[in-house]
Amino acid sequence: MRQQRFAACMFVLAAAAVAAQTWAQTPLADDVNAAFPQQEALYLDLHRNPELSLHEQQTAAKLAARVKALGYEVTTGVGGTGVVAVLRNGPGHTVLLRTDMDALPVLEKTGLPYASTVTVKGDSGELVPVMHACGHDIHMASWAGTAALMARNRQRWHGTLVLIGQPAEELGEGAAAMLKDGLFTRFPRPEFALAIHDDTELPAGQVGFHAGYFRAGADSVTITVFGRGGHGARPHLAVDPIVIAARIVVSLQTIVSRETNPIDPAVVTVGTIRGGTKNNIIPDEVTMTLTVRAFKPEVMAHLTSAIERIAKGEAAAAGAPREPLVTVDDTLAPEYNDPQLTARVAGALRSAMGADRVVEMQPEMGAEDFGAYGLAGVPVLLLHVGAVEPAKFAAAQKSGVPVPSIHSPLFAPDYGPTIKTATMAETAALLELFGK
Repeated sequence: MRQQRFAACMFVLAAAAVAAQTWAQTPLADDVNAAFPQQEALYLDLHRNPELSLHEQQTAAKLAARVKALGYEVTTGVGGTGVVAVLRNGPGHTVLLRTDMDALPVLEKTGLPYASTVTVKGDSGELVPVMHACGHDIHMASWAGTAALMARNRQRWHGTLVLIGQPAEELGEGAAAMLKDGLFTRFPRPEFALAIHDDTELPAGQVGFHAGYFRAGADSVTITVFGRGGHGARPHLAVDPIVIAARIVVSLQTIVSRETNPIDPAVVTVGTIRGGTKNNIIPDEVTMTLTVRAFKPEVMAHLTSAIERIAKGEAAAAGAPREPLVTVDDTLAPEYNDPQLTARVAGALRSAMGADRVVEMQPEMGAEDFGAYGLAGVPVLLLHVGAVEPAKFAAAQKSGVPVPSIHSPLFAPDYGPTIKTATMAETAALLELFGK
C-alpha cells in the first residue's frame, strides 16, 4: 500500500511538471498571464471583504464596475443583488458564464496575511464571522479575467456573451431568484450555460469534468415529533418525543440500506435534534432537521415519502397524541451536465491546455443550484478546477491525510495557478462554443 501511495505521489508530481510545461506552450498563456495581476488584486480584495448570501452589495458593485469598464451592458439588482453583463459581438451563438458571489458564516483560521476578519450581525443580532471558505472569490476573479480576455479579443469570436454574478448560491436560492426576475426573458436567452467550481480533490492546474449527473439534488426536511410532556421520574404518565425521535433516527437508516437500489446514490442524514429544557423534564415536542440527497428525481421522491412514513409509523407505535409534522423546506435540483456539451468542451480544453490537465471526475453528493438553469431548458456544464498546490496534494495522497476542504476555516487555495487555470478553461470553452 505504501508503494502504491508513493507511486501515486510521483505520478501527480510528474503530471504537475508536464502541466507546467504544457501551460507555457498554450496559445492563451500570454493573455492569461497578462490578465492575472488585476485578477490577483480583485481576489485579495474579495477575500478580505466577503459578504454573506443575500448581502452581496459591495461584491456585486465591484464586479459590475469591472465589466462595465470593459464595454459590457450591465444590469444590477437582478434577483436581489445579481449582476448581468451582456457583450454583443455580432451574429452567432449566445453563451452564459456564471460566477457565484456569496461567502459563508465561517471564522477564518488560515493565518494568511490577507485573511478575512469580517464579522457582521446575524438575523438574531449576534456577531457572525464571514469567510470565502468555498472559493467563490476564486470564481469571481476568474470570471473577471475571462470577461477581460473575451472583450479584448473580439476578433477571435462572434456572438453574444452573457456574464452573470449570482447571489445566494450557498442558500440554494440565487439561481431561482435570477430566473424568476427574468434572466432568460429580459436578457438574451443562452444556448449554453457554463460555470466552474474550485475543488480540493484535484491539484491546481487541472480541470475536472463529468457528463450526466454531477451534483446531487438536495432537500432540507424538518420533522416535528409531538409527545406529551411530564416529569422525568414518571415516564409512564407521558409520551416521550425524545425516544420517538431516537427510534426515527435509527429507522431512517434502513431507507438507503434496504429500500433504494444500491446502484442509485442516496443520502439521508439527520443533522440536528432539538428538544427539552432540563434533565428531569420530558418535553412536549422534538424537532429534527435532515439533508436528503439523490441524483434521480424518482429516488428523491421515494426518500421523502419513506421519511414521512417512518416518522408517522414510529409515532403511532409509541402512542403519540398526534402525527409528526414533516415538511420539505428547501429543494435543490440535481446538476446535470449535458453529455454532448461536456464532450465538446472537454475536447476543446484538451486541445487548449493539454490532455494531462483535463481529467474525468466521479459525481458527488454535494449540491449546487447551477442545476436550476438546466431545468429551465438550457444545456449546462459545471467544471471543477483544482485548488491545491501540487506538492501538497501529492503529499496528502501519499499520507492519506486530506488537505483542508472547502467550507473549512483552514481552506486556503493555491490561488494563482487556480485562477489562471480557471480563466484559461472558461475562455477556451467560450471560444469553442462561439465557433472559433
